[in-house]
Amino acid sequence: MKLCKVWFRWSSKNSYSIAALMPLILASLASRPMPGIMLYSFATSQAEEIYREISMASVDAVYVAGGPHPSAAPEEVLEHFDYVVIGEGEETLPELLKTITADGDPATVKGIAYKKGGRVVFTKRRPPVDLDCHPPFGEILAPIEISRGCPWKCAYCQTPRLFGCEMRHRSIATITRYARRLKDIRFTSPNALAWGSDGRHARPEKIEALLCSLSELKKPIYFGTFPSEVRPDFVSDRAMELIAKYCANRSLCIGGQSGSPDVLRSVGRGHSVRQVEEACELCLDHNLTPQVDLIFGLPMESEEDQRMTMHLAKWIVKKGGRVRAHHFMPLPGTPLAAERPRTLTDEVDAYLGRLALEGHLGGKWSARGRTA
Repeated sequence: MKLCKVWFRWSSKNSYSIAALMPLILASLASRPMPGIMLYSFATSQAEEIYREISMASVDAVYVAGGPHPSAAPEEVLEHFDYVVIGEGEETLPELLKTITADGDPATVKGIAYKKGGRVVFTKRRPPVDLDCHPPFGEILAPIEISRGCPWKCAYCQTPRLFGCEMRHRSIATITRYARRLKDIRFTSPNALAWGSDGRHARPEKIEALLCSLSELKKPIYFGTFPSEVRPDFVSDRAMELIAKYCANRSLCIGGQSGSPDVLRSVGRGHSVRQVEEACELCLDHNLTPQVDLIFGLPMESEEDQRMTMHLAKWIVKKGGRVRAHHFMPLPGTPLAAERPRTLTDEVDAYLGRLALEGHLGGKWSARGRTA
């Protein structure tokens, strides 16, 4: 085909995906649609903006989508795109590009969706990739993805639906090799403290082996901080001792999600409110600031549930921690995809606003657009 130039549609929101895929294909970065093959990776919050961009573009291009939203809603995305890469792209995308440029049959490419005769066609699903077989980044540096997948199946989360319920990990040798290229060492993982484990049972000896190896590089290590987080039930004295010994971070990002036991059970979190509090107390005991993610507006949430989460936020701040609040967004492919967010009560919205003004809270917590 004549359209042989390949472009990644770059934005700060998809930089980690591009960093991982750029070493695998010959492509350039673009800030707008360009003639050739245009590659997009995006989440649900970006979808409408991207659809508008493509509808207004007047270039001769083949459009390929991947990432969380296209993987979970391929039929919708194919109203605007020519192909969707479903799930992991490390092996699928290079094969698809070779097929497109050779005018081959897309039906031979595993892990994609496309339209044929007005009908959406799904090819055979591709098995999970071995993370050690693919670089976490190339020329564009990024935090090292150390784990993929999650066994917990939280009802609002796309991770286990996209990457499976069995955790996969990069090896110490691979992580260390790429860490040498970073000025300071940071990671992405659904639960950093689950590295080396099945995701349900902590393996602190594995964490120690990883951090000990990385410490030999004599670079700052940031473990369990953004863009990663940790589950509260994985926070232990031993884990905090390891972070204090080997790491430079003075805070820890904890996924607390709700202060209501009923809500935690309903979404399948697998931990209690007390475990969130205990994780915060352990952080503080080791001179780490807990930064706790909380979700407001979950569809099963009552006004009392909201107050309970508000009171948890108040407790965290009083103890010396910080809160990052999020307003529930239904994501395609999840059990809550068709549910509507609950509106925050005036009491809760006002209190979170005060916390934000005082510098104790960040994030976007209200459908009314309140952010900090």
